[in-house]
Amino acid sequence: MLGLVKKIFGDANEREVKRLTRTVEEVNGLESRISGLSDEALRNKTEEFKARLEKGDTLEQIMPEAFAVVREASKRTLGMRHFDVQLMGGMVLHEGKIAEMRTGEGKTLVATLPVYLNALLGKGVHVITVNDYLASRDSQIMGQLYNFLGLTVGCNMHGLSHEEKQEAYACDITYGTNNEFGFDYLRDNMVLYKEQMVQRPLYFAIIDEVDSILVDEARTPLIISGQAAKSTEMYFAADRFITRLKAEEDFTIDVKLRTVMLTESGVEKAEKAFHIENLFDHANVLLNHHIQQALKAHVIMKRDVDYVVQEEEVVIVDEFTGRLMSGRRYSDGLHQAIEAKEQLKVQNESMTLATITFQNYFRMYRKLAGMTGTAKTEEEEFKRIYGLDVIQVPTNRSMIRTDLADVVYKNELGKFKAVVEEIVERHSKNQPVLVGTISIENSEKLAEMLKRRGVGHKVLNAKFHAEEAEIISRAGQAGAVTIATNMAGRGTDILLGDGVADLGGLHIIGTERHESRRIDNQLRGRAGRQGDPGSSQFYLSLEDELMRRFGSENIMGMMERLGLEDDQPIESRMISRAVESAQKRVEGNNFDTRKVVLQYDDVMNQQREVIYKQRRDVMSSENIRQAVLDMITPVIDRIVDAHTSEDIPEEWDLQAIVDYVHATLLPDDSLTRDDLWGKEKEEINELIYNKVIAYYDQREEELGEETMREFEKVVVLRAVDSKWMDHIDAMDQLRQGIHLRAYGGTDPLREYQFEGFEMFKEMIEHIQEEVAKYIMKARVESNLERQEVAQGQTSTNSPGESQEKRPVKRNDRVGRNDPCPCGSGKKYKQCHGVEK
Repeated sequence: MLGLVKKIFGDANEREVKRLTRTVEEVNGLESRISGLSDEALRNKTEEFKARLEKGDTLEQIMPEAFAVVREASKRTLGMRHFDVQLMGGMVLHEGKIAEMRTGEGKTLVATLPVYLNALLGKGVHVITVNDYLASRDSQIMGQLYNFLGLTVGCNMHGLSHEEKQEAYACDITYGTNNEFGFDYLRDNMVLYKEQMVQRPLYFAIIDEVDSILVDEARTPLIISGQAAKSTEMYFAADRFITRLKAEEDFTIDVKLRTVMLTESGVEKAEKAFHIENLFDHANVLLNHHIQQALKAHVIMKRDVDYVVQEEEVVIVDEFTGRLMSGRRYSDGLHQAIEAKEQLKVQNESMTLATITFQNYFRMYRKLAGMTGTAKTEEEEFKRIYGLDVIQVPTNRSMIRTDLADVVYKNELGKFKAVVEEIVERHSKNQPVLVGTISIENSEKLAEMLKRRGVGHKVLNAKFHAEEAEIISRAGQAGAVTIATNMAGRGTDILLGDGVADLGGLHIIGTERHESRRIDNQLRGRAGRQGDPGSSQFYLSLEDELMRRFGSENIMGMMERLGLEDDQPIESRMISRAVESAQKRVEGNNFDTRKVVLQYDDVMNQQREVIYKQRRDVMSSENIRQAVLDMITPVIDRIVDAHTSEDIPEEWDLQAIVDYVHATLLPDDSLTRDDLWGKEKEEINELIYNKVIAYYDQREEELGEETMREFEKVVVLRAVDSKWMDHIDAMDQLRQGIHLRAYGGTDPLREYQFEGFEMFKEMIEHIQEEVAKYIMKARVESNLERQEVAQGQTSTNSPGESQEKRPVKRNDRVGRNDPCPCGSGKKYKQCHGVEK
């Protein structure tokens, strides 16, 4: 049926390729004229294009000529001429789509075309890479081309000073990692002066390895956190207790869900060990939580698989890339539980100061595009989450790589023996071999087996990623044997050495199927670039994680019945189909996980946009007096409504209104109960508001206009920041516990949306009350300096950052009869010391 539809209507991707081919021919038609220009004339084309855009031409109108200019400039500066398919890829990116181009097709060069074209608008184009090495490399190499054409290029690296970051973002083109761009956005929305911001409005981003950034890393939000003071002894107490428990007797493990739970026996032992009557009593919630996390740390989290220990620190290993995620920490106390397990110093848990998902960060760009060798399997997600279409761009030369059928072994030992034999055989013929593993532990196990066989090799895993680009680039040389965690070295071409093509090219060995087909395809894609010969094959065992999670028991039984030995492989379509089916199920589960993360963050995102816009408005406005008055008005409305809700005016609590106004808005004796008697609610509101305006004017006259304007900003920014940070923490707590609502038959997401909205409204009211109180009551002496609510350095889950932001603690106690610290002139007990 599908074939019939394609015959009648044609394949959508084919139609796109044909459409783009017509524009490619237009670019090619300009080549002879553009190549005849001098260097100076070619460089002057940039100013000519800018002038045309200012006069009303569109980017689409100048695109063919601009692409022809970039191709010619590339020939002169880099010695590389864009292939037709690269021009096509550039058009896909310019249109705000994802270009799926095979490994080795020159995606880095492809990006120069839309980057140059869109940079002509002067709004800044961001090129996002997966690590600092690639950002630095690409900005320097491709920067030659851009500089030749008169454009500026910056590189936004981790560790740059504030001034260096501003300079990088001010360039026409800025390279950097997704983490760095995302954290800069969050940090920009924590600064106190607009001059401290580094980013311009987000215009156009091109994401290299778009699947890795928008899919693989999308389950982990970016977080800037500050330290929360909590005792760490309980982590060690729980850890000591866990080591005395026995599997199955005291706890059960669910391999599929990666969860572990205490049995009744385990619960009894916990109650006895900690001298409590009931582990599930409300008073023991924290202890119960610590025991569960200690269990998970010991039973589920594996050293050198999920994390490594480096320099007395637990460092997470990215399950998709095998890279170390320095600076990131497991949440909810799990990281501390692992530290206790490994007998390291337990660091305090932290509170969230700012957070955003990659999905919501990148959706803020006016235009977004991406490129990768593997995107089609996640096409639905790209479309639904980001509105991005995937276009498969043809290869410059036909793909001739041979992908061999999977072979399956009874156990892991038999599999690894077979892998070593295959490597030894191919190595003896001098054919280069690249072996992909999914964990550091497996890569080191395989390396040890090869060492015993006397086979020279290079190990490329997360522990040595600083050298990975250089090592991976040599993996195609004759006789090279390279062992790499699955995606190590992405973004670096593997070129075949002399004579290697005659040996069959680079051979890829996968030692396990990844839970995502896309990751397997990326490993395979390391071979067969640009029409080179190559081959690939996956070796599986029934003890592999994916096989165990999805029904390897039946296959194991079949192998037992057939009497197959450990080193005897089977090739079966049934097994291949089962593996692919398992991968599809996991991919679906992972998509659902990312979708849920996004749905919950969407609630926060709406709130975040309101708060961040308010902060920017405050910092950029010369005069926020009206904004402050707009905050004071609802404060008055609420206090009047609260005490005039009765139908009979004689029952209104007018004295309570007077007391509140004196405590919050006006000096003592500014208002009496008699002033309010006999008036309608609207009249009471108006009377108080007019008195507030009069007193506001009086304060401004006493302080001076300039001082008052800055004082307003100090008060508003401090109120917004402190309440927002408390709100983030409260929403985080709500998020962690909301799933329990499902047991009551309600939708946790709906509950989170509803309660989150109510909490946000409450936060806004608290901001308004604090602003009203301090603007009207505080004495202005030395409190005109804008201050961060949390002092010190920030801690992020970005690689390389580990310092933490520490809240200010005040230990000095204010006496009830002392002057109130707010500056109102009242005694503390009559002002902020009053009991609510």
